[in-house]
Amino acid sequence: MTPAHPHSGAGEGVAAGWQPLADRMRPRNLDEVVGQAHLLGPGKPLSSLIQARPLHSAILWGPPGTGKTTLARLIAQATGARFIGLSAVLAGVKDVREAIAVAQGDPSQPTVLFLDEVHRFNKAQQDAFLPFVEDGTVIFIGATTENPSFELNNALLSRARVYVLRALEPADIVVLLRRALVDRERGLGTLGIGFGDAALEAIAQAADGDARRALNLLDLAVGVEHAAGAEPHEAGAETIEQVVAGGWRRFDRGGDAFYDQISALHKAVRGSDPDAALYWLARMLDGGCDPRYVARRVVRMAVEDIGLADPRALTMTLEAWNAYERLGSPEGELAIAQAVVFLACAAKSNAVYKGFLAAQKDVRQYGSLEVPLHIRNAPTRLMKELGHGKDYRYAHDEPEGFAAGERYLPDGLPERRYYEPTGRGMEAKIADKLAELRARNRAAGKQGKPGKPAKPGPA
Repeated sequence: MTPAHPHSGAGEGVAAGWQPLADRMRPRNLDEVVGQAHLLGPGKPLSSLIQARPLHSAILWGPPGTGKTTLARLIAQATGARFIGLSAVLAGVKDVREAIAVAQGDPSQPTVLFLDEVHRFNKAQQDAFLPFVEDGTVIFIGATTENPSFELNNALLSRARVYVLRALEPADIVVLLRRALVDRERGLGTLGIGFGDAALEAIAQAADGDARRALNLLDLAVGVEHAAGAEPHEAGAETIEQVVAGGWRRFDRGGDAFYDQISALHKAVRGSDPDAALYWLARMLDGGCDPRYVARRVVRMAVEDIGLADPRALTMTLEAWNAYERLGSPEGELAIAQAVVFLACAAKSNAVYKGFLAAQKDVRQYGSLEVPLHIRNAPTRLMKELGHGKDYRYAHDEPEGFAAGERYLPDGLPERRYYEPTGRGMEAKIADKLAELRARNRAAGKQGKPGKPAKPGPA
């Protein structure tokens, strides 16, 4: 627990008692906002929103600690609108109706209805305020850390513009930390505890783009130093180490960050970049991703992106998965890393993947075509009398084990070549072999099969 220090309870309009530094240091106007220059610079989208008359509804989407709630308040403040803030964690439809009643009771002033963590509202709850957004009773601003296209109703999305907030850069966070250290009214300026550049940069890095976390870490460090001695002094390296130890990186184990990172890992493997592949693997494991999930996805990479260019890839990924199950963490994670590097360095082919997709498309398009009689099973006398298996050519009895000119696709299906091997890795040899067999098929088609009329063979 952070030791109490003299600034507890400081801040405009704050009741007696302790208040987190991050809350006390919220920007009071748009000029105090740090970061988000892509939205707040001259002529940028959010600046245009603030200048617009009337305001339009908006969704603020970004990671924690990027200022979504603060921006919503400042937008209302800058435009002279009434601000009603709700949290989807605690509020329900009843609270929304009460907010609507406030807006309807005094239509002379525009009302911004802000809903934090809007993705936590279900479809029915989101639908509750749609009519009032539609008729202009309220300007709706929602904040979310989740992808709005997955979590919000299409009807709500169609009425609101989405603004994407970015995690703060370390340099931006250092600006906020310095500001808190010199602010004597809301911050830590009365305590006389200094922080060197290296200390502030260490806190900024540990915050991982989250301004709230950075300010709370600074508050914790000041509390530790103040407990050690009230005289003005500079925070020691040991305190900074203690405060930033065990820092975490952004990873939501199921949201956009999760799927973006597994996508990055997959694309690095496909792009034959073992260094990037190892980085994204380390990021996922560092964030708490279940290594079994990564192992399963790595098996998918082996069959989708390497395939028969190097059949060892599938074996290696399955063995890595098995090794993890036997060893657990952290030793088993090295086996997954080894498999990832092998995949990144291996010859690449998606020929089987593409061929299978093409075959599936034909199955859907042509329906349940009959199996040709000559390749049907014939275990009974009746089946033989019906022609099942008649004139089937047993490949092992043919020259070089290949029945040239024999057709195995259904009669109602045009000639197809689903599998087109690349010239990479083992598939180069497979391509040569198939070219030879297809040439023999064509020759047999022209000459006619043994004991049968001439019939076109596979392309």
